[in-house]
Amino acid sequence: MEDDDSSSLQTNPLDVGKSLHGCIHYRRRCKIRAPCCNQIFTCRHCHNEYTNALANPKERHEIVRHDIKQVICAICNTEQQVAQICTNCGVKMGEYFCGICKFYDDDISKEQFHCNDCGICRVGGSTNFFHCEKCGSCFDVILRGNHTCVGNSMKNHCPICYEFLFDTIKASTIMVCGHAIHLDCSRELIRQDQYRCPICSKSLSSMSCTWQRLDQEIEATVMPEEYRYEIHILCNDCHNTSKAFFHIFGHKCGHCKSYNTRRIGTTDDSLERRT
Repeated sequence: MEDDDSSSLQTNPLDVGKSLHGCIHYRRRCKIRAPCCNQIFTCRHCHNEYTNALANPKERHEIVRHDIKQVICAICNTEQQVAQICTNCGVKMGEYFCGICKFYDDDISKEQFHCNDCGICRVGGSTNFFHCEKCGSCFDVILRGNHTCVGNSMKNHCPICYEFLFDTIKASTIMVCGHAIHLDCSRELIRQDQYRCPICSKSLSSMSCTWQRLDQEIEATVMPEEYRYEIHILCNDCHNTSKAFFHIFGHKCGHCKSYNTRRIGTTDDSLERRT
């Protein structure tokens, strides 16, 4: 009987402990030493969550990923300069490694990639994203030539949860108006029947079907004689002013036909009774 090939039964030294170490944010086989406070954390998010929870606001701060210089191997506990392979035990401290961002992750199913224009690593696969120079960030390829550009739109906080969007680990999207928001926050708005951008009040998406339904409901619901008067309105979608007959269901823009409008002027200025 031939001897078994023992080499095939041995674990590759590079893969020792793979996916067995890390935190709720990343699977990795190392920890980082924060250059700002010299403390050890599994990742920058762990650091930021800890410091932001400190009672003294003056002690709160966030780590600059590019400034990280030292890491500690989770397998042999050796502290060393940033590198993918541990200088002591030879383990790969992260299946994905970026020497620019000082970023490690064993879960390569995320399809991480480094965007030179953004200056940070992204997830989702480089072929699935493009970098918009005007917006200053990477977006899904389905938005190429199909979104409103707002200068550095992603370098702002989410208008709902107020987390900084540029380096968030949550999925983000661009609204029709060009403002950015977390995808989950956008869905929560819709679940609460809020269809306007929290920043500029424009409609979140095409509302043509909703406007048609309002047309039908308004036509079927006649207002009492004492409420049949005209008011001045401003459209949140096209920014034009016009007049519309008062109705409890809504007021239709005379230009773009949107019902995403608001009443302007005083009652005396805007009230013109139908004759």
